[in-house]
Amino acid sequence: MSELRTGAREDLPRDSLPIEARDVERTFQGATGDPIRVLRGIDLEVERGETVSIVGPSGAGKSTLLHVLGGLDLPTAGRVHLGGRELSRLSDEELARVRNQYVGFVFQFHHLLRDFTALENVMMPQVIAGAERAEARARSEKLLRQVGLESRMEHRPAKLSGGEQQRVAVARALANEPPVLLADEPSGNLDRETSERLHDVLFDLVEHHGTALVVVTHNTSLADRTDRVLELRDGILRRLDGHEAAT
Repeated sequence: MSELRTGAREDLPRDSLPIEARDVERTFQGATGDPIRVLRGIDLEVERGETVSIVGPSGAGKSTLLHVLGGLDLPTAGRVHLGGRELSRLSDEELARVRNQYVGFVFQFHHLLRDFTALENVMMPQVIAGAERAEARARSEKLLRQVGLESRMEHRPAKLSGGEQQRVAVARALANEPPVLLADEPSGNLDRETSERLHDVLFDLVEHHGTALVVVTHNTSLADRTDRVLELRDGILRRLDGHEAAT
């Protein structure tokens, strides 16, 4: 971890995994009222600094799984632990704090606040976590330099290209030095060249910060860069040999 810290986050227990899911199921009610089992008995462990990609056909529930792992949604059955904390046992306030302190999210659509500059967007999670503004600004400037946007810090999202906006989103996701980074099709809206540059930035930052990365993607070149490639199909998660991404 770098020398700049928010100071609000408790340290993770040394023996805890950043992500641990056991027998996770997620069921939704269909239009006819019948249950739809999207996730069926998912088991997943992710080590510190490990990179994992999740591939599979559209509609297989990859985003649902990512939301469950990050505490944006809770499983119908089974358990998810982040940093040793079982999410279903937390109050709404505790769950919000865990998401803010332990998880960084990067989505296909960057979801930047359009009325704020790139710098202010990256500062926001730190301010919410209780960091002093000067400390948050210093860390945000450092992150934006790391993603190559030192000359674009004061620009609002509308003045940035798609690739630049996604780099701001990656910097924002890492603002609180989270042990876990979850990315959902982070380069899905970018051309190939811009995507490759974004992937380089993403993996450089993950390696630098020792972050566990789980990324949902249809991009085979991105999947092939991860330590493990897992396929979600028919609600079941399995490892792919040879890093052959499913379509």
